[in-house]
Amino acid sequence: MANILVVDDELGIRDLLSEILNDEGHAVELAENAAQARLARQQSRPDLVLLDIWMPDTDGVTLLKEWASGGLLTMPVIMMSGHATIDTAVEATRIGAMSFLEKPITLQKLLKAVELGLAKPLEKPRAPVVAPAQQVASEMTVEFAMTGGVLPEAQVEALGPSATQSFDLEKPLREARDEFEKAYFEFHLAKELGSMTRVAEKTGLERTHLYRKLKQLGVDLSRGKRPLY
Repeated sequence: MANILVVDDELGIRDLLSEILNDEGHAVELAENAAQARLARQQSRPDLVLLDIWMPDTDGVTLLKEWASGGLLTMPVIMMSGHATIDTAVEATRIGAMSFLEKPITLQKLLKAVELGLAKPLEKPRAPVVAPAQQVASEMTVEFAMTGGVLPEAQVEALGPSATQSFDLEKPLREARDEFEKAYFEFHLAKELGSMTRVAEKTGLERTHLYRKLKQLGVDLSRGKRPLY
């Protein structure tokens, strides 16, 4: 279990990320602005920070720079934004951010980024890798700029549509949670070829409870089953 600090000025996003990370067994601290983030950083010493770029008082890049210059960037920081530019991503990488999540954030990308952030030792800030000559500038994404020149698609395992599905984090919490859960179970059903037993073991649910949950979410139980010959 890790201690993760989520910094975002939107209440719905803070609550949703907190619930997802809590379900994964992590302890989550929440901050809605830079002032609260500074205090949480000092008191809880997080193992990882999810930091929104656009905030009303002090933006995320400025806070990141403040931590780096003050010797406080002792934990991996993952930047988040739905409106960041390539220049912003490059600057954040040079300062010391390890990766970037574009909003709306997919469940798989969130969990993968957190997993990599907690597993990877903190490195010194590095200059981002320049895109290959054949990569047209207009095709570059913010994630490309902040992941060392690795296209986002290459970072997600090809395990079906649920692995790349985007979610609208502006929705009410209940609706957003149902969408996440449906995609989560569809992902595991496809991965386990429709085996309810293996999905129950993987997700930690009793089989009967799992079946009721899938029916409630409207999950197609035939999806992912091995075809009969």
